[in-house]
Amino acid sequence: MKLLVRIIITSVLVLVISNFMTGVHVAGFVTSLLVAVVLGLLNIFIKPIFVLLTLPFTIITLGLFLLVINAIIILLCTNIVGGFSVDTFWTALLFSVVLSLSQSILFAIVGKD
Repeated sequence: MKLLVRIIITSVLVLVISNFMTGVHVAGFVTSLLVAVVLGLLNIFIKPIFVLLTLPFTIITLGLFLLVINAIIILLCTNIVGGFSVDTFWTALLFSVVLSLSQSILFAIVGKD
């Protein structure tokens, strides 16, 4: 049940952020649901591999390289999900930061059962 709530929150956030941020395009709510699921799967399976392979860069940059990895995950998602597109790498970077911050705030609010 908690996972379903997190997916719905993420999909709503993807849809809302795309309406306010230029360069991020989402076809509709079903597409944003797909984006939420694919982002979750990419974060579970692909992101740890990227983090492990780029560990020296992450250590040298004091963790800031993780922002680049998040942007790459967003760009991978655009290649997987039709109807979702991000124009540039920098837009993907900003989108990932806004999405992460928004998720942290909303998950903290919803998690207080």
